[in-house]
Amino acid sequence: MKVAIVMGSKSDLPIMEEAAAILKQFDISYEVRILSAHRTPEKVTEFSTSAMKQGFSIIIAGAGMAAHLAGVIAAHTTLPVIGVPIDSSSLGGIDSLLSTVQMPPGIPVAAVGLGKSGAKNAALLALEILALSSAPLRKKLLRYRDDMKKSVLEADSSLKAKC
Repeated sequence: MKVAIVMGSKSDLPIMEEAAAILKQFDISYEVRILSAHRTPEKVTEFSTSAMKQGFSIIIAGAGMAAHLAGVIAAHTTLPVIGVPIDSSSLGGIDSLLSTVQMPPGIPVAAVGLGKSGAKNAALLALEILALSSAPLRKKLLRYRDDMKKSVLEADSSLKAKC
C-alpha cells in the first residue's frame, strides 16, 4: 500500500503536509511530488500513466486556482484520485472547488473540502479505501475514530465541571 501526494505548486506544501501527517500516523507509505497540470503537463501524464506500476494504490492531488491537477491525473489512470481544492486565489478557493468537483462523466475524482481540513480528510478517505482489503488498517481507523470520540466527551465533561 502506497499513496501518492501530488500538488501543483510548492506553495501548496503546507496544506498537503496535513495529508502526509495522517498517512505517517497510520504507517502508510507515501511519496510527495510537485507536478503542475499547466506548467508540466508531460510530467503529469508520465506520472499518472505509470503510477500503478510504481506501486501506488491511491493518488491525492491538491491544487489551487484552476485546480485541474486531479482531473488530469484521473484522465490517465484508473487508480482512485482524491482531489483537494486549495484556497489560493482571490476567489477564496471556490474556483478550485468547482474545478475539482465538476468532472465529466466517466472520469471520477473524489473531492474533499478546501485546505488543510480537506487534505486531512483526503488522507483519511484514502485510508478507508485501503482498509477495505486490510483488517489491521481497519482496526487502526476504528481506534482513531474512538479516540476522537473520547476527546469530545472529555472536553464536554471538563466544560460541565467548570459550569
